[in-house]
Amino acid sequence: MVEFRVDRGSGVPAYLQLAQQVREALRLGWLTPGDRLPTVREVVATSGVNPNTVLKAYRELEFAGLVEARQGAGTFVKAGLGTGDREALGRLYGELVEWLASARAAGLENEDVYALLRTALEGEKVND
Repeated sequence: MVEFRVDRGSGVPAYLQLAQQVREALRLGWLTPGDRLPTVREVVATSGVNPNTVLKAYRELEFAGLVEARQGAGTFVKAGLGTGDREALGRLYGELVEWLASARAAGLENEDVYALLRTALEGEKVND
């Protein structure tokens, strides 16, 4: 099950953070079709957000065709997003954790790491 966390200082609306966390869990295979999402009440208790915020996030996911609300039963994953092999994802995750430790040892902060990742994803080169 997904445990939601909301960063109130990020500038990103809480409902978008919740929806993104579900999308990430789908991509990584932590959630699969048929899985039940936490109830609104559970998310409110663990993350401290307003119930309407959770409902808005779940509605956005429903409009995207990723989840479906079942009256009286909850909200369930309808479609997956992950395309990667789970074994490869696990190996790559381990390598990424090691890389992040090296980045931290080199003094990089989160924004530095994000900038490097975005640059690499876009195929640009970092000045030496």
